[in-house]
Amino acid sequence: MNISESIMIALDSIRSNLFRSVLTTLGIVIGIAAVIAVVAIGQGGQATVMGEMEKIGSNLFAVYTDWRSDQPRTGNEFNLKDMEAIKEQMPEIKYISPSAYAYDQVRGGKNVKSVQILGVSADYAPMRNLTMKEGRFFSSSDEQGRRRLAAIDEGLAQELFIKKSAIGEQIVVAGTSLTIIGVVKQEGSIFSMGGTQYVYMPTRVWMDIFPWNYISQMEGTTYNQEDVQATTEKVVKFLERRHQGVDYMSETLDQQMEMVGNITGILTLIIGAVAGISLLVGGIGVMNIMLVSVTERTREIGLRMALGARRKNILIQFLIEAIVLCLIGGIIGMTLGVGGAYLIAKLAKWPPLVSWTTMLLAFAFSAVIGILFGLLPANKASLLDPIEALRRD
Repeated sequence: MNISESIMIALDSIRSNLFRSVLTTLGIVIGIAAVIAVVAIGQGGQATVMGEMEKIGSNLFAVYTDWRSDQPRTGNEFNLKDMEAIKEQMPEIKYISPSAYAYDQVRGGKNVKSVQILGVSADYAPMRNLTMKEGRFFSSSDEQGRRRLAAIDEGLAQELFIKKSAIGEQIVVAGTSLTIIGVVKQEGSIFSMGGTQYVYMPTRVWMDIFPWNYISQMEGTTYNQEDVQATTEKVVKFLERRHQGVDYMSETLDQQMEMVGNITGILTLIIGAVAGISLLVGGIGVMNIMLVSVTERTREIGLRMALGARRKNILIQFLIEAIVLCLIGGIIGMTLGVGGAYLIAKLAKWPPLVSWTTMLLAFAFSAVIGILFGLLPANKASLLDPIEALRRD
């Protein structure tokens, strides 16, 4: 008996016990589908996060005070002269901006909204790749002249000034009136899913409005990506010389991307491994059903042996039947896994990265499951004594 005949016999056996075969392959189907879907969704989510982070600019770095330090904050860890000196002395830096944060209410007309108030420099918009829907971001001269100007998010503009342009309108922050000169386009980034909205104003104006607050960190970019790490370290040393006794920490966007990649990779691996357990359960189900099949077909096995079939032929016949059963489950599982990955990714609005490597590995794994868990029943069938097998009812 050749391989093709064994496959046909296996398919006939599966058709004759269709309901039982479906239940047997269910574990394989679920396992393969889950593994493919989890890996595809995980890789798609990781690619989306990486893409959003790259939009900010891969040359970005941030410096802030060491949160592990026991030294209390004085509010003098960063000042505007630091930024000016750094930009003058380090030509490799393209943009640099202080980042001062405050959470407060902003009033526009009759509407009031709680938002994040950012005190930044004119470099902040090009550094963060902000796109203006209307108007402009404030300039260096606006900042130097302490002009009470602001740019606001598109969503905030729509909420405060319904059915009219926000450009030229007045908003009130902590009792101070500011003129809106720009509306920042809302890009629909996954990082904006929390609904936080921003008002951007010159740092000097921000410090006038919130005199009790302080600059929490500074951000910058370099002209060349290969200079980011060295420049960041240089900035930290520069600040530590100017502010004796203060410890600073730094972080680059590349480091954040690497950390996010590691975390999402580990999570995908863990969830994929958990999903893979169902493959093991499915393999045990295949083995149990094949053992039942051997018991039910004892006389058939005895008859084949009496007609000249060797133990190797019986072993191969039942092993192929187990493999075919698992491969059918694998094909169905691959189809469901790819479909599920595309559906979930569409709802989450990120691309599903279904790789052929993952699909082939899952398919090969289903064949391996069939071999491993079909070997015991097949071996049991091949070791039957033909005379004893023919005597059984």
